Amino acid sequence: MAHIYIALVDTPGFFASLIRGFLQQRYIHVVIASDAELKEAYSVGRRNPAVPILAGFEKEDKDRILHTFPSACYRICELECTEAQKKGIMRQLQEDYQRRFHIHYAVIGLPFILLNIPFYIRNQYTCSSYIARILEENGIRISEKHFSLVTPKDFYMYEKVRVIFEGELSKTAVGTSDDKTEGVAAYE
Repeated sequence: MAHIYIALVDTPGFFASLIRGFLQQRYIHVVIASDAELKEAYSVGRRNPAVPILAGFEKEDKDRILHTFPSACYRICELECTEAQKKGIMRQLQEDYQRRFHIHYAVIGLPFILLNIPFYIRNQYTCSSYIARILEENGIRISEKHFSLVTPKDFYMYEKVRVIFEGELSKTAVGTSDDKTEGVAAYE
């Protein structure tokens, strides 16, 4: 078996607090990675961590995030998959990264999440809807909802993920799937 890693993020800041209040969830951002250390990680989010207005598909830069949000809290989860699923997911992420300036954050879709009405405009996603779609297209369905309605909470409610780290990003020292969740705090 192989693993994909899902990082749920709680960043400080005005824009983040608006989304947190809107979704009524602590973790308001989701990242997908090939490794537990988030060396190769992708999301639909801020193109520059300091500027919330410019958002789209990006490869996450852990150092830039740490510089901008040194106290950001992460919950890193391990999701079991087949080698073929992982290869398909990573291939799709890398292809989308090549066309990243054509993938945008679906701000207009946020009210539809509250109303529980599926909403999709081509190449526009929330962070969670993008990852839900990628996983679903590779045979991993984390929710019965339409992908456009998936929120970060659906990822940490998914029974088939295992939390391997929870705390400040600066303290991530996750290496392998044998790592324990030492120091994990309960937030729910």
